[in-house]
Amino acid sequence: MDLGILVTIFDSALRLSIPLLAACLAGLWSERSGVVDIGLEGKMLVAAFAGAAGAYAFGSAWAGLLLGIIASVAIGLVHGFASISQRGNQIVSGVAINMLAAGLTAIVGNAWYAQGGRTPPLEGDQRFGSVLFGHSALVYIVLLAVPVTWFVLGRTRFGLRLRAVGENPAAVDTAGISVTGLRYTAVIIAGILCGFAGAYLSVGQAAGFLPNMTAGRGFIALAALIFAKWRAWPALGACFLFGLLDASANQLQGLSLPGIGEVPVQAIQAMPYLMTVILLAGVIGKAIPPRASGVPYVKER
Repeated sequence: MDLGILVTIFDSALRLSIPLLAACLAGLWSERSGVVDIGLEGKMLVAAFAGAAGAYAFGSAWAGLLLGIIASVAIGLVHGFASISQRGNQIVSGVAINMLAAGLTAIVGNAWYAQGGRTPPLEGDQRFGSVLFGHSALVYIVLLAVPVTWFVLGRTRFGLRLRAVGENPAAVDTAGISVTGLRYTAVIIAGILCGFAGAYLSVGQAAGFLPNMTAGRGFIALAALIFAKWRAWPALGACFLFGLLDASANQLQGLSLPGIGEVPVQAIQAMPYLMTVILLAGVIGKAIPPRASGVPYVKER
């Protein structure tokens, strides 16, 4: 394999890892505060649709990004209301968000554009163009979010309080700090990051919205988050690994193996999902989540 192909694969891997990384950081913020976010997939999907619809309506990719973030935060607050204010089951709430997003985007898209749930193709300023080394501004914004997340969570008072909420919310409440307020803040930050992930898919990577275009990326991001043990820099490496597998799969299509013949395209495309299953079954089984994750906090009276 020559150098040119390797450069192409790594460049493609970076592009493909960006939505995973943004969603993974979103899950990190949420779960560090004690709120399990199974709804990453749904928030990405809603953001992708809102981003494409907004970019088409206003003729601006940045307007699409803003609407994608707003839509993602809004549906994230629904999850926050159910799991924080109402102390509901966070897993059930997240699954409901995913199901709602899959159906709602397809129905609304078909009602608005009558193209089977798709949005019209985006052109010109309706899409994010390259700004440096062939990558759009969203790529660098999401990459910048990694050191920002690491610094804020690990080196600031706000980050310390947020992590304390995920470990021992009763102690935080005793100190006179609002557990509910911190968790809602984390949910909003997670919604913003999922907005970047979804808008990148439809306005940066593709030229419009397709039904279910997230294709399980939210769940892959969750696997990457657990593999990274809820840390920012390892999350970057884990997401790049999945992006590299995806990019390699694109290059390996049509590969012929001795004694087997040509490998089916479906088998090549399944590699990132197979890796997710392998990690869930083996390596990440030893990962320990924040102690209060998934446990609704009930203030003692």
